[in-house]
Amino acid sequence: MTKSATVKLFEFWGIKHIPVGATSDKHRQLDDLKAGIQPCSKCALAQTRNHLVFGEGNPDADIVFVGEAPGFEEDQQGRPFVGRAGQLLTDIITKGMGIRRDDVYICNVLKCRPPQNRTPSPEEIVACSPVLFEQLKIIQPKIIIALGAPATKTLLDTKESITRLRGQFFDTEFGKIMPTFHPAYLLRNPPAKAKVWEDIKKVLDYLGMPVPVASKRE
Repeated sequence: MTKSATVKLFEFWGIKHIPVGATSDKHRQLDDLKAGIQPCSKCALAQTRNHLVFGEGNPDADIVFVGEAPGFEEDQQGRPFVGRAGQLLTDIITKGMGIRRDDVYICNVLKCRPPQNRTPSPEEIVACSPVLFEQLKIIQPKIIIALGAPATKTLLDTKESITRLRGQFFDTEFGKIMPTFHPAYLLRNPPAKAKVWEDIKKVLDYLGMPVPVASKRE
């Protein structure tokens, strides 16, 4: 019997505990993956984290949002995008797209917070990105919205800037990717919200989803 991708990931990290009984059910597969990486110490961030932030949302989601790493609030609560940037992302989802936050899936490239919320290092991304890739393989979304440069560069394996890449669809082994600016960047640069809204409308159009009436007036 061939080893599952999840089992191979656990072996890559040197994690001894391997959950058994995984089924084809996406909920179960994600739960198994989450349980398996809890003791992860593949990089130094394991020494400073309060909580490992795996991801949350609908495992059958058509849309997955991928950020770069947990921040302070996320590290405290063990949930992705719950701080100020998280509230803005929630507004983008609920007010801009007209769907519930629970209808999408939200995660980050890194599952542990870098100290002082610094940009993830290349070594940390190499260590942690296999978890993200496995999440995406399990969920199989129609669209992955990459939030910011680290997420975009990781998913597209590129060094191009987010400014040049945003607003375009890219086909990858994980699904179709739409890069756009991170909500934290929008908090610092409010005028960029208009560009993100253009990107979101492209996603809605691709999925055949209507633009909410309230959003059209904004």
